[in-house]
Amino acid sequence: MSASPAAGRPRNPDVDRRVARAAVELFGSQGWAGFSVEAVARRAGVGKASIYLRWPSKEALLVGALAERVPVVADVDTGTLRGDLVRLARQLLDMHLGPSGRAFERMGLDAPQLPGVAERWERHREAQVRAARAMIRRGIDRGEIAADTPVTLLLDTLCGGVALHVSSTPERLRPNIDVEDYAERLVTFLLRSVE
Repeated sequence: MSASPAAGRPRNPDVDRRVARAAVELFGSQGWAGFSVEAVARRAGVGKASIYLRWPSKEALLVGALAERVPVVADVDTGTLRGDLVRLARQLLDMHLGPSGRAFERMGLDAPQLPGVAERWERHREAQVRAARAMIRRGIDRGEIAADTPVTLLLDTLCGGVALHVSSTPERLRPNIDVEDYAERLVTFLLRSVE
């Protein structure tokens, strides 16, 4: 987490981790309106002073916690377009369903109010688009799909399919989502539509 270094005794990395986890969980469940340093401190089992020694404001705390706990989509080259898209779908599913999934979703909702969070959200979106487009370009270069494939439509369908599947699944059933199976089936369906 990008906290400012403090003079004196060395920082305890366990406190940093607990605070980051608590901040992301609180933001995911309450959004910015319910986010406070006091609530994060309570949830993490630390004093407010410990937080303020590391982060100068609640926005800096949240931005640092999101940077540490919410992963960014990575470009992965498996050697095939199908393999790449399955990996992309898995990453997106893990992002939505993982321990920071609620915070990831909240980032999109609350970003307009918070410049630091908006910047982090934009990085997520740009990384996702860059990674996905690189996968499609490689697939076109390898002759796996036609050069005139509607790239934006294909990627919108993949990313939207993942997001809709997660959001339309009742909370109590989300742990039952088979990430591997859904990613495989979604990509199979999409690639059949562009053959």
